[in-house]
Amino acid sequence: MFELMNFVQKPAYKGYKAYEYLEEGKDYPKIEWAQWDWAGRHVVELEPDQEAMVQEILKKHPYISLHDHPTFYPKDMSSIDHIYDSMRQGRAVCGYEALSYSNIDCIFDNMMDGVNIISSPGGWKWIDIIHDLGMRLCDLAHQDFLIQCKTVDDIFAAKKAGKIAWVPCIEGAAPIENEVDRIDILYGLGVRQLGVTYSESNALGNGMKEDHDGGLTMFGKQCVERMNKVGMLIDVSHCGQQTAYDAVMYSKKPIIMSHVGAKGVWDIKRMAGDDLIKAIGSKGGVVGIESAPHTTMSKTKMTHDLDSVMEHFEYVKNLIGIDHVGFGVDCLYGDHVGVHHAFAAALSTAETANTSYEEVPFVWGLENPTEASWNIIRWLVKHNYSEEDIGKVIGGNAIRVLREVWA
Repeated sequence: MFELMNFVQKPAYKGYKAYEYLEEGKDYPKIEWAQWDWAGRHVVELEPDQEAMVQEILKKHPYISLHDHPTFYPKDMSSIDHIYDSMRQGRAVCGYEALSYSNIDCIFDNMMDGVNIISSPGGWKWIDIIHDLGMRLCDLAHQDFLIQCKTVDDIFAAKKAGKIAWVPCIEGAAPIENEVDRIDILYGLGVRQLGVTYSESNALGNGMKEDHDGGLTMFGKQCVERMNKVGMLIDVSHCGQQTAYDAVMYSKKPIIMSHVGAKGVWDIKRMAGDDLIKAIGSKGGVVGIESAPHTTMSKTKMTHDLDSVMEHFEYVKNLIGIDHVGFGVDCLYGDHVGVHHAFAAALSTAETANTSYEEVPFVWGLENPTEASWNIIRWLVKHNYSEEDIGKVIGGNAIRVLREVWA
């Protein structure tokens, strides 16, 4: 099913490396980062006519990843202290070159988020979130391949220029504490998507790791109202089921689950139940299917690979229709399984997996944002989806929501 392939590089990329305006080893610590394609480069095999169809679709339709972490992790993942030190430096290294080999036209970058431990092992501190965002914006300002995206027009402009529209996001709202005005501050700094909670509960509601979910709080409702007013896209991917449902129903604008799968395929806390999925679709939102290791597995083969991920896609598509599903693969550049091991407590991996499985070293065909952007569309073409439907799920559905929310 898979073959090695040299991915085609976007010609607009001119070779910029993260923070190259500074001197490594003098202005910031030297760290050996993983190769972005450390697990190989794998693509779904297609017939010549299918290859032609893929290229035609990519020319016409924007490809949007609704949730990713396109930054590097250390090559050496054997030492917890070494991994933690790389995160504490507060200088996440964006994979510009790796992204240049992708088909992505717009990427929703969820920053360091759960591994943002610059000043505290607990993470999620407001000052650290602002530090992370400011550092990345400074790096972004020194290159012209990634364009900070604030409007839907920016997505189309980036695609036309052969570049990538970059959307900074915050995966959970814990950093705003009890300050609703911080939503405005984040928006003012260019953040265009905010999660109601991460896996832990916060002042807005309950996270998915909890055994009991009291739903959206009064402060949570105030925050939903504010996000609607300023034009912030609301994400409920890591919320408890009731909190997520409450946010969907309370919001006057469509919301998304940017990276998730279906409990109907793999029944763990990390996945979404049918009622929640239906609620998102009924309010015009989009469910983005993820592929972070050991999440969107299925009982068909009891493993995690491209086919299991697409089983979740088809389940959601059949439940709420092709107009309400997309992809937020939740990938990174480096050993993703190793990251989960190193940050098991911060990422609540054990509490939200709640089932046994045989671990995979990486997810075939979807190990990083670049590989995922090739194989999702190729899988869809191979399985006889129409150009219209493929255009919807790789970006069209997301754009519909963004036009309503960001306007």
